[in-house]
Amino acid sequence: MEQQTTNREKVIVRTSVIGIVANLFLAGFKAAVGLLSNSIAVVLDAVNNLSDALSSVITIVGTKLAAKKPDKNHPLGYGRIEYLSAMIVAAIVLYAGITSLVESVKKIIHPETPDYSVVSLIIIAAAVAVKIVLGLYVRRKGKQVNSGSLSASGSDALFDAILSASVLVCAIVFKFFRISLEAYVGAIISVFIIKSGLEMLIETLDEILGKRPEADFANEIKKTIASDPCVNGAYDLILHSYGPENYIGSVHVEIPDTMTAEQIDEMEHRITQNVFKTHGVILGGIGIYSVNTQDPEVQALRQRIVDLVTAHEGVLQIHGFHADLANRTVRFDLILDYAMKVRQQSFLAIADEVQRAFPDYTMQITPDIDI
Repeated sequence: MEQQTTNREKVIVRTSVIGIVANLFLAGFKAAVGLLSNSIAVVLDAVNNLSDALSSVITIVGTKLAAKKPDKNHPLGYGRIEYLSAMIVAAIVLYAGITSLVESVKKIIHPETPDYSVVSLIIIAAAVAVKIVLGLYVRRKGKQVNSGSLSASGSDALFDAILSASVLVCAIVFKFFRISLEAYVGAIISVFIIKSGLEMLIETLDEILGKRPEADFANEIKKTIASDPCVNGAYDLILHSYGPENYIGSVHVEIPDTMTAEQIDEMEHRITQNVFKTHGVILGGIGIYSVNTQDPEVQALRQRIVDLVTAHEGVLQIHGFHADLANRTVRFDLILDYAMKVRQQSFLAIADEVQRAFPDYTMQITPDIDI
């Protein structure tokens, strides 16, 4: 895992350095062209390249800080710093979009006549090609190493390519038809840049707030856990992200009520090792649901309750079922769909119905969440 982290850091830093160098060169050429041709669109495009270079610097700093080893104050590491750096990159993209929109509107109100040369058109065309290649490369590397900052930088570079292409089209139109459209096109592109910045910001905030893990990833972990010979089912998997690809989780497993403490301990160690080896996830805790395996009466009682409860719309799952016939108690967890508008009232109604259907038992029904 440490080797994978080191390789990931190297990929992010190397890709970001390439982005910095490319954007600085592009910014210099575009600034010269924009000032010489009196084109606000080209100047704004140059500023955009500078913001991209700054984003790459922030990505490098964030990656380096996130790679710091855990210490006494932060025993789970510094991985979440990457979310903060991704948020800063998103904010820069958003700021660049708003600034571009303001300047474009000013030029619509107070237009200036640009003057493009053939050389300037060639430079802008080359910048479009470079930006497309750079954007695709950076975004691919970002997805490859699961770096939100890198992916955001790549997406921003592709938007810049569109902006530069629109500037090129406007320049050609002006060159041949003497019609200046660049301020209007700049305003339209600015709106798309703002939209992109907002989407990046929302995606990063989701990570910080704690969003639901990818369904396929969670299901694969549950499948690995349920493959253990002692496990009847895996439920309530919770994954806490402490940076990209750095998860610590907990889970509940259903096991036969005949297992001893020693057997449970062996099983927990086995599951923990298998999950970490297969998925790179640390299981910090494994809860136990004891399943009745020896009494046919309990099995029949369980089926009757399951049929009664699952007949209700919005019921996703029942698990952790256990019945104590001697003390006349039944307990289980009930999961209701988030789409239900009155989940609490629905839960209470179902619990009341089950209790009335089995008055000889004390029902201990726990509302669980769909995770």
